Amino acid sequence: MNEIPGGRPHAAVSRTTGAPSPADHTGDTAPGTAPRRPRPTRRRTLAAALGLAGATALAGTLGGCSVPAPRRGGPTADPAPGMPITGSRRAQLMQIMAHPDDDLYFMNPDCQRMVDAGVPLVCVYVTAGEHNGKNHIPGRTGETVADKEDYSSARHQGLRQAYAQMIGLDRFTPWQKGVATLRGDRQAEINTLAHGNRRVELVFLNLAMHAPRRWMALPSLWEDRALGLRTVIATDSPVRRADTYDYDGLVDVLVGLLERYRPTVVHTLDPDPDIQHSDEATRKKDSEQPGYSDHGDHTAVASFSWAALVRWVAEATADGGAIPAFTTTSFRGYYNRHWPKNLPEPVLREKAAHLVPYGGDPSWQCGNAAGCGDYMVGGRRPLTNKKGWVRSTHHRHPGTGPVVATGPDGRLTVYGVLGLRAVRWRETEPGSGQWTEPDDLGGGPLAPALGAATLLDGRQLLFGLRFAALGGHGGANRREVAVLEQRSPGGPFLAWSGLGNPERDDDRGRRIGVPVAVTAPDGRVHLFVRDAGKGVSTRVREADGTWGPWRGLDGAEVQDGLSAAVDGRGRVHLFATGRDRVHHWAQERSGGPVAFRADGPALPVPGGPVDTAATPDGGLALYYRRPEARELTAVRPDGARLAAPAFDGYGPVVAVGTPKGPVLLGRDLAGRVRLHVAGRDAVRTRGVVALGPATPHLGPKGALAVGIGADAYPWSWASHTDTA
Repeated sequence: MNEIPGGRPHAAVSRTTGAPSPADHTGDTAPGTAPRRPRPTRRRTLAAALGLAGATALAGTLGGCSVPAPRRGGPTADPAPGMPITGSRRAQLMQIMAHPDDDLYFMNPDCQRMVDAGVPLVCVYVTAGEHNGKNHIPGRTGETVADKEDYSSARHQGLRQAYAQMIGLDRFTPWQKGVATLRGDRQAEINTLAHGNRRVELVFLNLAMHAPRRWMALPSLWEDRALGLRTVIATDSPVRRADTYDYDGLVDVLVGLLERYRPTVVHTLDPDPDIQHSDEATRKKDSEQPGYSDHGDHTAVASFSWAALVRWVAEATADGGAIPAFTTTSFRGYYNRHWPKNLPEPVLREKAAHLVPYGGDPSWQCGNAAGCGDYMVGGRRPLTNKKGWVRSTHHRHPGTGPVVATGPDGRLTVYGVLGLRAVRWRETEPGSGQWTEPDDLGGGPLAPALGAATLLDGRQLLFGLRFAALGGHGGANRREVAVLEQRSPGGPFLAWSGLGNPERDDDRGRRIGVPVAVTAPDGRVHLFVRDAGKGVSTRVREADGTWGPWRGLDGAEVQDGLSAAVDGRGRVHLFATGRDRVHHWAQERSGGPVAFRADGPALPVPGGPVDTAATPDGGLALYYRRPEARELTAVRPDGARLAAPAFDGYGPVVAVGTPKGPVLLGRDLAGRVRLHVAGRDAVRTRGVVALGPATPHLGPKGALAVGIGADAYPWSWASHTDTA
């Protein structure tokens, strides 16, 4: 095994995002003739002498020769462990989006749950959302007059209406408007509104969506180091001058905002969308970039966001500084179009309701002369849109909650990802529910979900999806699976080791999912990941610690969020969500190869990840919710239906088998943590709002739920004592 080298991490995105792409989801598809667009600027450089590495940026030209300036070097993230971590325990959510409405379509209901709990929110919108300037009014005949400044302003007003209503105010409540000075002396409009313990700030960077000879400007800004992109001044904005952004300028501005707000939770879009081949007419209708299941602006902004997160950590830790304590979640975008929908009707209607005030209506008296929303989005259109974006919420890196283990002294240990790095918290005393400050285990930059396996001797293995290289301008974009192995049970760890990637091509390698692992009775560890072809690849660690090669498994296309388990006969099983059924891989005998069960029964189609629990008879049971269903489904791998407890809610369910029946952990319809133990239910109503799935743990006093809160700190809750 090779130790992961410390190298300069960059920031990432598809090599195809610079190609001609469709409009964003609120506007039309690309017309035959492009509207007038802001003029880009180019920096011209002169090399001091042929072959010298240094280049000096000049304002003019020399002899008609133009050479782009090299990208500025930045601080380097160090994957070595042992750095200090600092956190205020003051929850703060920051969302970074490409377009106005990306948050409402793709990041809810997660965002709303935190706002409802009193977590302050700041939303950063990178583009002006101006598209071709046409704010179409549904049902109105005749040509819509194009006005980019008005259309941008109308979309801003729609956001103000949506968030005012979200925090419990009248949709037309006036906001405080101002100008924020950013890094590089750039300016952005900032809108602020507070109500009780709820506070929302909207930051509009307003970069142009399009540029001459580039239908999509942001993907080009990611790829082309010579491009400078002007901002759009929205009508009635307090910002009075346009700014120019290049690659480094946008990363720097995002880093400055991260440093200014110091979020404990960061929401981004998907930096590595699925490969998706549609015919050209369907692709344009669905507003997808060529070859991938998302909008090109989404991918570019997600990549800029991850580049900024990496740089923020690197700047903060330079010269012995501390890692900022934050968690990340990346949300799928147009991916939602291609898979079964996962939100039940009550949650869906709540989510879609926020798009009604955003879409607005031209008859409204909202006080904004440029427009009262993005008119093609309002009313019932989010629910009737055949693309179905609003009907699902998917995380790019789904997990089953933090890794929880019991140490030799009886204290619980929690492993998670903080500041893009693996960390470990320990209980101060056995059963106390109080936690030490986090220990930095290094390994970053890591995706937010860790996989884990416990060896037969009690040692822990942690698996992460590492952004091994993350760079624009044609730079490397690599992902790899990495492993951290414990030296002794409850003790220190060895150095991180790289396990590579089942895909040989870097672009395909970016599409892999989060690692899932399980230890078999023979001491072998089976590691699984979803690969670029939407299938499953595996790698096996032998009992002596050596790893075999990556091997692709036969099977059908699946979503990420795999579930691995060992049955009572010692056989390894793997389950994954397909388009029309649960897919199953298993060993025929203990110690044999894991293979696809092509002739297995057609298990009911799930709406999201499934989880697996042992049954008292040594078998396995699967627990999940069907598409758009609130009810729980329970089924054996052979197709036999099991009696499922009343456990209404949404999102994934995590299960643990016990002799008295399953322990189930999930969310109710209001997004609260719900625990089912010994036939009884309880809902967590106190404590900091939970992020993502929680982890059930069976201890000497019963079942315990352990999770990470919006303050980037662990919480634990036992339903039998109702403690938080």
